[in-house]
Amino acid sequence: MIPVLSRRGLMLAGTAAAFAPRLAFAATERRFVVIVLRGAMDGIGAVAPLGDPAYARMRGDLALSAGGPEGAFDLDGFYGLHPALTTLRELWTAKNLAILHAAHTSYRARSHFDGQDQLESGGDTPRGLPGGWLNRALGALADGRSGTRAGLAVGQTVPLILRGATEVGAYAPPALPGLEGDFAARLGALYAADPVFGPAFAAGARAQALTEDVLGDEGRRTAMGRGRFDGARRASGRLAQAAGAVGKLLADPRGPRVAALEVGGWDTHNAQGASAGRLAAALREFDEGIAALRDGLGAEWRRTVVVAMTEFGRTVRPNGTGGTDHGAASAAFVFGGAVAGGKVHADWPGLAERELHENRDLRPTMDLRAPIKRLLADHLGIARAILDRDVFPDLAAAPAFRGDLIG
Repeated sequence: MIPVLSRRGLMLAGTAAAFAPRLAFAATERRFVVIVLRGAMDGIGAVAPLGDPAYARMRGDLALSAGGPEGAFDLDGFYGLHPALTTLRELWTAKNLAILHAAHTSYRARSHFDGQDQLESGGDTPRGLPGGWLNRALGALADGRSGTRAGLAVGQTVPLILRGATEVGAYAPPALPGLEGDFAARLGALYAADPVFGPAFAAGARAQALTEDVLGDEGRRTAMGRGRFDGARRASGRLAQAAGAVGKLLADPRGPRVAALEVGGWDTHNAQGASAGRLAAALREFDEGIAALRDGLGAEWRRTVVVAMTEFGRTVRPNGTGGTDHGAASAAFVFGGAVAGGKVHADWPGLAERELHENRDLRPTMDLRAPIKRLLADHLGIARAILDRDVFPDLAAAPAFRGDLIG
């Protein structure tokens, strides 16, 4: 269990314990991380289909050039990686990065709220399934023991993807001052005999001790609160700081095995840019976070898979303010030391007018749930029957993803 104590968190601990759902200890040494890119990342901007004959004409000023320091890094002669993604370029070269393109959920409207709900719940419709698919997967990993929570929510709220019957821990980057002196110890002693508050305070103290042991001064400064990583407000380097700390927590033998992060800043309606601009800045910070996560995991990187995904993509044509509007399909990244990479998995639909979804968007040709389902089976060892029944019940009858993502 990795949540840490703040004044608010300490006072709420007993109430949380009274309604605590099932606790899961992960019966695996493999790590699995999901990064939700909130705001609809432009997949064509991040992974450019340079070989599509309509690409340059349709993208206009947002089109990347091929090669050079400001151009896209050639992946396979057709797709190019945005120049800001230098860590992902290293992972591609090491064959530890796979890309899913023209990917989407079954959601076809353009509401961030509904799109994220469907992405995280894993159903066919927004609010069609209770809780998140990653929480349901955690339930399948539980081996019946109590003590260490297998899942970790990173940020200052638990995202939908990790909400559900299986309880998870929470880690928030340093934000508020911690408790001073022996206040926590005195408060714990006060409620030690209470059947609800006593165990909750004891569990919180153990969690705090583990966090401080793993993270040192950074763990002592951590506090819980409200909010999330928002691209318009987050300080430079905050994602890298959080991702590095999470890597250390995942790497510790006593720590969690599964984590979810959320990163905003992808709603590039204006000044999106090509090699420079708002999209490039968001991609660069994302890339720095990946490097920090890898460094924090250390030797456990070899047993790690990370999935970075977004609720939908953006329009193929630029709008009148140098940006793009809400679209349909996008790209997703699968990377880590356990990934069999070096390939873009896609049934490319094309960018000519006749090939677009509703004459404006990249047409979806891959349901994101299918490769994720394959990852949960191949990497975490969750049985197909459990995945069909509990994790992605709306996808049970759909064809399986045929690509190889695990080495």
